[in-house]
Amino acid sequence: MEILRTVAELRQWSRAHKIANRADGVNTIGLVPTMGALHAGHASLIRAAKVSCSQAVVSIFVNPTQFGPNEDFARYPRTFEADCALAQAEGAGAVFAPPVEELYPAGAATFVEVEGLSKRLDGGSRPSHFRGVATVVAKLFIASEADRAFFGQKDAAQVAVLRRMVADLRLATEIVVCPIVREPDGLALSSRNAYLSPGERIQALALSRAIRQAQALVAKGERRAAALIVAAREVLAVESAIRVDYIELVDWATLEPVEVAAPGSLFALAAWVGATRLIDNTIVG
Repeated sequence: MEILRTVAELRQWSRAHKIANRADGVNTIGLVPTMGALHAGHASLIRAAKVSCSQAVVSIFVNPTQFGPNEDFARYPRTFEADCALAQAEGAGAVFAPPVEELYPAGAATFVEVEGLSKRLDGGSRPSHFRGVATVVAKLFIASEADRAFFGQKDAAQVAVLRRMVADLRLATEIVVCPIVREPDGLALSSRNAYLSPGERIQALALSRAIRQAQALVAKGERRAAALIVAAREVLAVESAIRVDYIELVDWATLEPVEVAAPGSLFALAAWVGATRLIDNTIVG
């Protein structure tokens, strides 16, 4: 597995693998964008990329522009050696780990913002977050010339923003969404779970319980957003350490609230467990 540090190296690696052994068919590149601190959820994305594409490349880059001024950029977990070991074990052909100045050179003044969607769900409490996400992902798509990029459903709002960006900019990279990976007790895997104290880790299970409660109501025929939201809020209210950011039923394409679940509606929530903000969701209807 190769470690690539510059855009030029990444592009050269991608193009070389696309033309190698072409007599047997068209070679494709799968990109797994991450901020490192890799876990089993990331591993599932790398495996999906390997199944779908000829080669998989994992980007590891803690993107400064998607963090607000009072957020956790400085303390975000950085475990590069372990990340490389996981990526190699899952069959990645390369890791792209650039320094900040490689993606944001001095004087950089170009950013990508998806208007409307970027202000909804997580964008409501993190105003510049999706601007930073869209910018860095556009840079990664262009640099890697990836045919497909793999994201987890846990970041469903991010997926909606990136799908819109790809459509609007006519980018050639296809976005592939993979299922949420959970701990055996139900907690959605997240690099930020490492912040939780043992007590907070137990309290954080209320998020997945709230999701399961909404799923159970839908299975019984409930489709009203208000009823699903109240039920989830009641589950979260049991834990005193939890502060709700949002609980919403939305159209997954637009992130606009809907009153009644339709096929493909997204039921999503975000909450602080102590000082740690976590998200979870399910597709309903």
